[in-house]
Amino acid sequence: MIKIKKIIFFIIKLTLVTVVLLTLILFFYTAFFYEPSSIEKKVVENKIIKEEEKKLKESQIQEKISDTTQDKKEIKQVKTTIKDGLYATVGNKPITKSDIVNEVKTILILNNMTYSEDKQESLQRMAVKSIINKSIKEIEIDKNNFLQFNQDDINNELTRLASKRNIDIITLKKICASNGLDFSIIENQIKTELLWNSLIFYLYGARLSINLNEIDEQLKLSQNKKEYTEYLVSEILIKSVERDKLKSKIEEIKNQIKIEGFENVAMNLSISQTAIKGGDLGWLNESVISKKFKSIILNTPIGGLSEPTLSSEGILIFKVRDKRKIEKKIDLEKLKKQLVNAEKTKILHMYSMSHFDNLRRSTSINFFNE
Repeated sequence: MIKIKKIIFFIIKLTLVTVVLLTLILFFYTAFFYEPSSIEKKVVENKIIKEEEKKLKESQIQEKISDTTQDKKEIKQVKTTIKDGLYATVGNKPITKSDIVNEVKTILILNNMTYSEDKQESLQRMAVKSIINKSIKEIEIDKNNFLQFNQDDINNELTRLASKRNIDIITLKKICASNGLDFSIIENQIKTELLWNSLIFYLYGARLSINLNEIDEQLKLSQNKKEYTEYLVSEILIKSVERDKLKSKIEEIKNQIKIEGFENVAMNLSISQTAIKGGDLGWLNESVISKKFKSIILNTPIGGLSEPTLSSEGILIFKVRDKRKIEKKIDLEKLKKQLVNAEKTKILHMYSMSHFDNLRRSTSINFFNE
């Protein structure tokens, strides 16, 4: 019995020693020799990668949101640019599409015209031509910043433009506002012309030579007159062509006038400063009409066209739109001053055109595709 107990005790003791020994062996093996299997590694690595990818994606998504917001701003700006956009450059001056639109509005308002699809191309050509001419003049004016103008001259021209439509300046401003046109655009156009005239006088004033004998002859004819005739006249001035092409050119212009109307041809083709106004010269008193053109205008029937006349500036065609009789005694001194000024204006106009043509040829003009 005692012997059996000893055997059982020995077996239990041996089992415990074996378990302890195996535990120690397993501990040391795990600590120094065990490596996880490739499958286990992949599971752990994939878990880490997924967490990093998640973080990365969140970061990228945030960046994309930020980029998209920035892109939206840029796209909006680009669309705005495209909506307006650069139409052309004249020297260092940009012309935008909105400038063209505003010029078209100006032409329509000042000439009391209505817009229609069939006039679109014609109006755009007129607007582009007008803005280019104005830009060329502004570039030259900027080089001579000592030039000045009289505010009264601006007011007088605004009054004339308004009265042409049988309205006052306040009404003209309201018409501009209702059509989305800044009235300062019209004022700036007048300022440009006044400064340009000042420039031409500064450059060529010393060359003015007035034949006072001719003026005195005109005064004698007007001395005892109590009634005068005034003529409402428009003009088209075309550059001279070679003599052998003169007849065909005149016929071409006459045909265009029949098809398009005098005002439209004046706006499109005339090289005179009156082109933007459809060639309108306004009411001219017979006493101040140049001797060279007086008989031509007086012999042209109302609503008719004069015979084309060659001048130093080019081919000139008048249209007499109306005439009226006025009864008044003219102050001869005042009339003499008017005649002298008219002669000076004619000569300066010739110099103005010549000077402008030289600038036009030397100014770089670039158009951009829409």
